[in-house]
Amino acid sequence: MAKIAMKNPVVEMDGDEMTRVLWQWIKEDLICPYVDLKTEYYDLGLVNRDKTDDQVTVQAAEANKKYKVGVKCATITPNAQRVEEYNLKQMWKSPNGTIRRILDGTVFRAPILAKGITPYIPGWTKPIVLARHAYGDVYAGVETRTAQGDKAYLVVEGADGSVKEKLLVQDFSKGDGIVQAVHNMDASIASFARSCFNYALDVKMPLWFATKDTISKKYDHRFKDIFAEIFEAEYKDKFAAAGIEYMYTLIDDAVARVVRSSGGIVWACKNYDGDVMSDMVATAYGSLGLMSSVLVSPDGNYEFEAAHGTVTRHYYKHRRGEETSTNSVATIFAWTGALAKRGELDGTPELVAFAKKLEQATVSTIEAGEMTGDLIPLFHVEGITPKKLNSREFLRAVASRL
Repeated sequence: MAKIAMKNPVVEMDGDEMTRVLWQWIKEDLICPYVDLKTEYYDLGLVNRDKTDDQVTVQAAEANKKYKVGVKCATITPNAQRVEEYNLKQMWKSPNGTIRRILDGTVFRAPILAKGITPYIPGWTKPIVLARHAYGDVYAGVETRTAQGDKAYLVVEGADGSVKEKLLVQDFSKGDGIVQAVHNMDASIASFARSCFNYALDVKMPLWFATKDTISKKYDHRFKDIFAEIFEAEYKDKFAAAGIEYMYTLIDDAVARVVRSSGGIVWACKNYDGDVMSDMVATAYGSLGLMSSVLVSPDGNYEFEAAHGTVTRHYYKHRRGEETSTNSVATIFAWTGALAKRGELDGTPELVAFAKKLEQATVSTIEAGEMTGDLIPLFHVEGITPKKLNSREFLRAVASRL
């Protein structure tokens, strides 16, 4: 059988631990038998990031800008324990944060729905798409420890070097402490707003945006103001014509509203809020393994990834030669998203069709009662007893349907 041709490569960013193992199996079992896969490969595994002083992450992001489409495996963001475990030169920053800073876009995360997988919140009958700002905040934060007697200030210098403002953050005269500074850019917030408004119009779903402007009267309030200004000037009439609404509310009110809702909304969040809430939404729909994620930049770059981590516990079992039952659905959908977008941009409909068929095969495998162990407690279909498959067996069950 002739394989499906690709005109341009996808930027492939390999990762860590169990997801790195699944990454190779997905290519072997589901993609390479049918597609003449072209990729620009970058190893973003923690060992290689340390070896290259994290320059490989920057190179991958720049390649993503060049080729427009990337697909990324889950990666480790090291903490102190990981520094010791991997004997790292330093505690490297989040590779996702680095890539998002360079591409400057919005992360859209949507649940992968399958019949029989019942959400933990049964009222959620429609998808909730989480739109996460992908620039700044704590992911580009500057932080340090302080000693008793220190004073920490927020200092703003003008272009000529003169001090425009000097604000006391904290006087640490009573003891040691910690201090952190975060930032954002008006241009990035505006791109975030337009990405969210455009996405809501594309899917014809109402958009909710939430911050904590009552407490953060300058930082969060700036987000609120920019969204409001752009909506009034550019999107109000379009939303009215589409029959959808834009609503701003406080983040705690948004959480309460979302839990009580039936879904069917795009929920826009600042970077950290989106990081936390996307995991909550994904888990409530069934599993982090059933959540697609794509970073969309305003100049037309796309980076697809799974919305979960590296599945460390399963990796240690796998390394000991023990069997694992690791959910690979979100990683499969990262590949299908990238291949479909590559085909769409390059005018190769057969590649788009293949990606959609692989998604259908994956979902139909679950709906037929064949799945990894994490989904079995969530699966309820009369007349079907779910069958637990190990990590490779699930991929092969998908391959048989494909």
